[in-house]
Amino acid sequence: MSSRPEVTLREFPVSGPGAGPYALATGADGALWCTLVHRGRLARMTTAGEVTTCPLPTATGGPTMIAAGADGALWCTEFKEHRIARVVPGSGGASGAKVESFTLPTADAGPLGITAGPDGAVWFTESAADRIGRITADGTVTEYELPVRGAFASVITAGPDGGLWFTANQANAIGRTGLDGETVLYDLPTPGAAPVGITAGPDGALWFVEIGAGRIGRITTDGTVGTYPLPDRECRPHAIAAGADGALWFTEWGAGRIGRITTDGRIDAYDLPDRAGEPHGIAPGPDGAMWAALETGSLVRVEVRHP
Repeated sequence: MSSRPEVTLREFPVSGPGAGPYALATGADGALWCTLVHRGRLARMTTAGEVTTCPLPTATGGPTMIAAGADGALWCTEFKEHRIARVVPGSGGASGAKVESFTLPTADAGPLGITAGPDGAVWFTESAADRIGRITADGTVTEYELPVRGAFASVITAGPDGGLWFTANQANAIGRTGLDGETVLYDLPTPGAAPVGITAGPDGALWFVEIGAGRIGRITTDGTVGTYPLPDRECRPHAIAAGADGALWFTEWGAGRIGRITTDGRIDAYDLPDRAGEPHGIAPGPDGAMWAALETGSLVRVEVRHP
């Protein structure tokens, strides 16, 4: 296995501690955008640290996950008010953005995860309604029922096989929904795994985190599952994303750390400057570094240097 890379972590404040930066994505404008889940706003930050914010239609929507769409817009889920927001970057940072919000046809849907699909649409989970949703740029929504009740579909990502893969947090499973809406669930071998984050890996598989079991999981497109126990089984891994270095990076929400796992299973962990930072989302930035959202009010840049 390769040796442990050196990592530099640097925090950039984007909000007060009560705003709750939760998830982040790189926009078509070359900036980082993150959800401020407790303020009903999005924050935009350049890699130089310049921050602007834009409000969503209400302050109580609970913007949660965010993704860049094929249409050049940022899309985010408004979990508390059951909407999907579309934000088109403009001049003047976030303050010049155009914001639209689409109420879902299913009441109390609880949209959570969101991702750009291979068909040009945006796909999302309806965690409270046991559905997977699809929305086009004009706001047309299609919903697909899951084959089980109470699954709490959480994070979703586009897979290398043309399907949409998601974590079924309360069903202890990983799901795959095809573009026709057909869904298959793959049970996890670890009891109480409670998977949350999921991402497509550089090896053609899907990688996910088991927040309830302190493990990183890997599932191939034929449904074969393998898991890797973390050194700190109580660290509560939350989100995971593929990095430019060919490894997978994840947040340890319960331990104030950023973790890294290679495709051959080597695990390293790095303490945040503020161990109480509560890291949630993680994503590659426009500068080639990994960035994570800290609920305490910052984004943290993770720069890796290989010895």
